Amino acid sequence: MDTSRYYQRTVVKETLYSNRLQEERQLRIYLPPGYNEVLSYPVLYCQDGEQFFNFGRLATSLTAGILDDGLEPAIAVGVDVDTATRTAEYAPEGERHDAYLRFFAEELLPFVEERYPVRRTAGERIAAGDSLGGTVSLHLALAYPHLFGNVLSLSGAFFERTRLQLEEAGDLSQLRIHMLVGLDETEVKTERGTFDFVEANRLTREILLRAGANLTYEEKPGKHLWGFWQQELPAILRLFLQA
Repeated sequence: MDTSRYYQRTVVKETLYSNRLQEERQLRIYLPPGYNEVLSYPVLYCQDGEQFFNFGRLATSLTAGILDDGLEPAIAVGVDVDTATRTAEYAPEGERHDAYLRFFAEELLPFVEERYPVRRTAGERIAAGDSLGGTVSLHLALAYPHLFGNVLSLSGAFFERTRLQLEEAGDLSQLRIHMLVGLDETEVKTERGTFDFVEANRLTREILLRAGANLTYEEKPGKHLWGFWQQELPAILRLFLQA
């Protein structure tokens, strides 16, 4: 099969200055095949934007899904991050975490919505991330349930602070979340220590189910690497964007 047309896509690069973070943030905006400014599109907001596009092959997966698999055309926004401050922004105990959440809600969303025809309801926005990116995506939905109704988590780092916040959140029936974790992720080394991501995701799953969240959950053989997440991403995108 000729796959060359999957690579004929549009990715626009933008720069946004954030008053909340006191720095510029680079964005990658994927525009779907047949993009038309008079239409409106669901929108996928991705943490670790550079990695989602380069290692996750997000644009290729979206284009192939739209052209061949009945995926609803969508816009994707990749938000780049500095690895030096990633934990400080993405981890709930990080010193820049609250500022990052406010940047996302108060600066990033208006910036994108002024320039692109994305839909503006919580049910048409998806926050996506891997590892700590999954964590901060869930915290965005907890902090701003009127803005984010969907979370796509690839091996989310859902540790004690996140689980405690979930326990306190009460009814989460408005939240739709997909969780994927690899069965080989029982001893993942991070800058904060070594963690069992399988146990962390299982415990989080139980809390979400008790809170009434609309949850889909997968455990599959796989390591804490983009090689695993990239293979699973096309099927997960269908869960959120099947036309």
